[in-house]
Amino acid sequence: MQSISKQILALGLILLILVISNCAPNNERFVEKPAGFWAGIWHGLICWITFFISLFTDSVSVYEVNNTGGWYNFGFLLGATCILSGGGGAGKSCRRKKSWKEKEWEEIGIKIEEKVRTGIKNWLDESEHKDKDWEEIGKKIEEKIKRELRKWAEK
Repeated sequence: MQSISKQILALGLILLILVISNCAPNNERFVEKPAGFWAGIWHGLICWITFFISLFTDSVSVYEVNNTGGWYNFGFLLGATCILSGGGGAGKSCRRKKSWKEKEWEEIGIKIEEKVRTGIKNWLDESEHKDKDWEEIGKKIEEKIKRELRKWAEK
C-alpha cells in the first residue's frame, strides 16, 4: 500500500513540475504575445521553483523578458511578495499563535510563581528576624525557582 502512495506522490510531483515549467518564464508562448499582469503574478508565485530549475538549465528563467512592462512587473512583484512573505497575509504577524496547551501551561506557570512568591513572603513574615538578609535570601530563592520553572516548562 505504501509503494502505491509513493508512486502516486512521485507521479503528482512530476506532473506538477511539468505544469509549472510549461507556464514558466522564457516559454515559447510569450514569443508572439508578451506576458501580462496575470502571467506576472504566476511567475512571481513560482519564482522559487523557477529559480531552482534555472540553476540546472538555461531553458527556464525566473523573469519573462518579453512582457508588457509595468503591469507585468506589478503582477510579478505581487506574486513574489505573496509567496516570499509566507502566504501573503498583509496583517499577519511573524510570531506564531500559541496553542491552547501553551496558553494553559503559561497560566499554570504564572499561578505557580504567584504561590511561590506568596509562600516565601509568608515564610519571611513568620520568621523572628525581619532584616535585610532574609529579604535578600527570599528574593534570590524566588528568582532561582522562577529560572528552574522556566527551564522545566521549556523542555
